Amino acid sequence: MDFISDIQNYVFLQKALFTSIMVGIICGVIGCFIILRGMALMGDAISHAVLPGIAVSYMLGINYLYGAVFTGLLTSVGIGFISQNSRVKNDSSIGIVFSSFFALGIILIAKAKSTIDLTSILFGNVLSVRSSDMWMTLVIGTIVLLVVILFYKELLVSTFDPTFAASYGLPNRLIHYVLMILLTLVTVASLQTVGVILVVAMLITPASTAYLLTNRLSVMIVLSAAFGAFSAIVGLYFSFEHNLSSGAVIVLVTTVLFLIAFVFSPKQGIFWRSVRIRKNRNGVTTRKKESFE
Repeated sequence: MDFISDIQNYVFLQKALFTSIMVGIICGVIGCFIILRGMALMGDAISHAVLPGIAVSYMLGINYLYGAVFTGLLTSVGIGFISQNSRVKNDSSIGIVFSSFFALGIILIAKAKSTIDLTSILFGNVLSVRSSDMWMTLVIGTIVLLVVILFYKELLVSTFDPTFAASYGLPNRLIHYVLMILLTLVTVASLQTVGVILVVAMLITPASTAYLLTNRLSVMIVLSAAFGAFSAIVGLYFSFEHNLSSGAVIVLVTTVLFLIAFVFSPKQGIFWRSVRIRKNRNGVTTRKKESFE
């Protein structure tokens, strides 16, 4: 295939493939905890709210990781502060904070338009990934995977039963903010691949697909990471071959995988569910006929 030979010949394509796979894996892993904790909106908020931090970092000439992490944590703290100290509910506070941060980021990027490509940040451009971005993604991915592996039990208990976790002495609030830090790091790592706007799809869709296929968190994490990596490979192939936006194609591949699981999942799929319902109805009808005979 031309794509395989191109990967062997072009360094930029090798960087793009490696970065895409790593982003797919870490988005899939963190996404499992995001959807199980009902924090999908928080993921959306942080993915948008890092924009002003990125803009300020570029204007100051420093690595955008620092600004993105700072604004990501500031977003998380701001949302919690508003919802805990007012009648405004959590989903409303998320909308208020992330939309204001996103608007501020657009204004700041417009001021620094000579050094920042807004389209690349919003929608990603994995084919232009630099060596520094690739290594940063590797470092972030290693940190995320190590934290999840080392503190798997704590994350498991606090995710499914926070009351029991608190009685057991686990710091639920600290765990929450650690997840927010990891979520922010994953968002930053995903900028070149899928961009700020589409990163929430990489966080939610592979994890949701895995959620339809298993009831065990460990299996869900592995499946979600596999779906993310597979989507990255297939999406990069089609975007390269047909000159399409890499981030958008990767997200569409994850959506196709979700739709397949949604329809054909053995336990949760609507196809097999309808088959079981039809069998049950036929069984009831047969038993009624037999009772009248």
